[in-house]
Amino acid sequence: MKESWLDTTTPQGKLMFTFMAGISQFERDLISQRTKEGLAAARARGRKGGRKPKLDDNKKKAIYELYQQKKTTVKNLCSMFNISKPTLYKVIGEISKSQVL
Repeated sequence: MKESWLDTTTPQGKLMFTFMAGISQFERDLISQRTKEGLAAARARGRKGGRKPKLDDNKKKAIYELYQQKKTTVKNLCSMFNISKPTLYKVIGEISKSQVL
């Protein structure tokens, strides 16, 4: 079964293919525009994107202080705050940089 309107070797087939591609692009642009408008409206209402941070500033300071006191191990700190080692070192680095400034 050969559909003549879908045959891209004929002028009519090329026209239909181009028309469908144009409609597809138009629909994609509409979706993008609605998404951007929705995000802007959400920001105007005070909503922020992304997930909430696992550690607030108080927990970060507590981690840094406990780390500086050297009274507990890195592994223990990670289990106390339910974070990974890279996250622990990231928090320590952030706070030490902010204290230098």
